Amino acid sequence: MNPFELPSQIVDPGIHARTVAHLRDRGIVLPRFSELAAPGTIASALRAQAAAADKDAPDARNLFGVHWFNNAMTVGGASVPSFIELPSSVTGVPARIVVMQGRHFPMIHAHKVLAAYACLAPRLVTGMFDPTHHRAVWPSTGNYCRGGVAISRILGCHGVAVLPGGMSAERFNWLEQWVTDPADIVRTPGTESNVKEIYDACAEMAKDEGNFILNQFSEFPNYLAHYSITGAAAGTLFEALNASGTLSLAAFVAGTGSAGTIGAGDWLKEKYGARIVAMEPEECPTLLYNGFGEHNIQGIGDKHVPLIHNVTNTDLIAGVSDAATDDLALLFGSEAGRAYLAGRRGIDAATIEGLANLGLSGIGNVLAAIKTARRLDLSGNDVIITVATDGAELYPSELAGHLARKGGSYDQIDAAEAFGQHLLGGDADHVLELDHRDRQRVFNLGYYTWVEQQGISVEDFDRRRHQSFWKGLAASLPIFDELIDRMNRDVGIADAA
Repeated sequence: MNPFELPSQIVDPGIHARTVAHLRDRGIVLPRFSELAAPGTIASALRAQAAAADKDAPDARNLFGVHWFNNAMTVGGASVPSFIELPSSVTGVPARIVVMQGRHFPMIHAHKVLAAYACLAPRLVTGMFDPTHHRAVWPSTGNYCRGGVAISRILGCHGVAVLPGGMSAERFNWLEQWVTDPADIVRTPGTESNVKEIYDACAEMAKDEGNFILNQFSEFPNYLAHYSITGAAAGTLFEALNASGTLSLAAFVAGTGSAGTIGAGDWLKEKYGARIVAMEPEECPTLLYNGFGEHNIQGIGDKHVPLIHNVTNTDLIAGVSDAATDDLALLFGSEAGRAYLAGRRGIDAATIEGLANLGLSGIGNVLAAIKTARRLDLSGNDVIITVATDGAELYPSELAGHLARKGGSYDQIDAAEAFGQHLLGGDADHVLELDHRDRQRVFNLGYYTWVEQQGISVEDFDRRRHQSFWKGLAASLPIFDELIDRMNRDVGIADAA
């Protein structure tokens, strides 16, 4: 399957007809991309149904909650995305650092469920994916495959999770509750940096025509969903913050990961001139230094350049150490750490709660935002928006392991050391402002994965250098929505709602 051949029409009428009957039997209505970007445009009846659904269940009504405008209590009831703003007393910089929270997405409590829906929906509505026959295979480092399994359960099809065996225990605990067969959890060697091993497993599985591989690292609908949905959500948030009209959106920060989320930066650069900052681990500095290694900032699989990363539009790369993210997760997640923040640093309760809810990659993004603010000498009128893909509930086992490595005890002295070293004493080291030659170097790194290993043609690989390619992708968005509309009309449930 050529990832450059985005579906724009029904390719198999027989599969399409079976899919229509399948969705009708299950009472499933599919949301358009534009509706997830602006949930206020969703029909009131569908919004009410989504609000009534159990957010933690495989309920088809949750499809209309796969967006950023949720909070802990409601689906779709927020006028702006859920966020926390970190004060200078935490960050040590005057710039306003704002974190969009992915933990309020339904079912998996992480925003990767959006990517999963975005990758499958175009294949579903064009008769490429047959929910009565195909197994949806979701290669991931943990959250995307959980999102894929959730979407598969909703659609009544067979979902298979492929992820490194060294990821957090909580990811596997969740999967064990959601898959229909324990064999649908495929553990590959290694941890966060071992993405090639995931690809190798999927290549073997692809030999069975019943397996439909939905590779987030090469699926351009993943990029398009974040460009249009996450980008628009971040824009709505910035507009709300900038009621006075005096602020500047200086940067959007995201871990490289599959390079889906960072696609939102393209939208924000077009509209606000925001710089795009890629966060990656110092222990595996692929983009920074052509480097390699292992790390524990879970959720940002690396050691390669994703096919859907618009490298030549990226402005900075910020390296963050997993020693910092592990230490800060323990600071934010422990009673002693929170007592230190409140008693010795004077941090308010709401901010402490927000910090305690950050997952490891969210902490990494915050640190990259701080480094960016220092590197660019940003002021109090500058806003940096970043994301926390998931929440701390996915990492108790990781915190316990880190605590054990530190000797099993943690007090306010330990908290003070972590706060001083990683926040107030932080630096702008391992930050690269990209010029034309730097962008070309990073772009060229992708050749070894995608041309030599994965069989992408040199011509297809190379046309991604130019912004005209990425701007052309956006033309697919109205087509996707038209195809989703057609499917809903054929199913015949949306009008009744």
